[in-house]
Amino acid sequence: MEDLWNIWFSELHRKSAGLTVKIKDILFSGKSDFQRIEVFDTEVFGKVLVLYGSIMISERDEFIYHEMITHVPLNVHPAPESVLVVGGGDGGTVREVLKHKDVKKVKVVEIDRMVVEVCKRFFPEISGGFDDPKVEIVYNDGARFMAETGERFDVVIIDSSDPVGPAEVLFQRQFYENVYRKLKEDGIMVAQTESPFYDREAISKIYRSFKQIFPIVSMYIASIPTYPSGLWSFGFCSKRFHPIHDFRGTKVDCASLRYYNPDVHVASFKLPNFIKELVE
Repeated sequence: MEDLWNIWFSELHRKSAGLTVKIKDILFSGKSDFQRIEVFDTEVFGKVLVLYGSIMISERDEFIYHEMITHVPLNVHPAPESVLVVGGGDGGTVREVLKHKDVKKVKVVEIDRMVVEVCKRFFPEISGGFDDPKVEIVYNDGARFMAETGERFDVVIIDSSDPVGPAEVLFQRQFYENVYRKLKEDGIMVAQTESPFYDREAISKIYRSFKQIFPIVSMYIASIPTYPSGLWSFGFCSKRFHPIHDFRGTKVDCASLRYYNPDVHVASFKLPNFIKELVE
């Protein structure tokens, strides 16, 4: 008998372009206090996590995002003992942070408990680091935590979803100012900063804020197939260390990585002209 299953998922960007994938199975669909959460099994990308209609991770390419948001700052800072991850409820960033032996403490501030629970259930190979004794999960609004905490960190990684819904406040200047205050005197912040193809106005605004707060600011990029345009940007903001001049090579075994290596680290800061104009 012919299989009549023909279900597709489309993530639209600006309501005029997007990515469409064929779904093999709908594994989970629910609504938390903050957002709709879905897990699909797809033909090409394996299992994907979808929040409020946007693909956050896929089994096929999640390693690119998580390796780049993590190993760039942790290989520049000479002694990143305390790391804060804001967002990151899927666990991929924590997984990569734990590959650095210098790290003694990882605090994760995630607003949505259901995201963590769903990822533990459907993405155990990504979220397994949550069970490490070095890791503490705090279920709180990231902006509120950053404003109120008395802790200070060597590295802060802003692993947020897109600037809509609960993550919108994580793209505001006041939030970045609070991050600066909670970094140690040689601290580094890295944040995902959206698509330089589609989100040009937002990126320009974000980097103006960065430069008004941090003495060292650079953008770097990576190719991520399931993200809008396939090209993604990250902001490197530092009180002391330069992402290239103070980079002394990787401190983790590159054999355990699939995207990041020392050459990629350096090359990722070489920007095309149409992106340079957004941040200069």
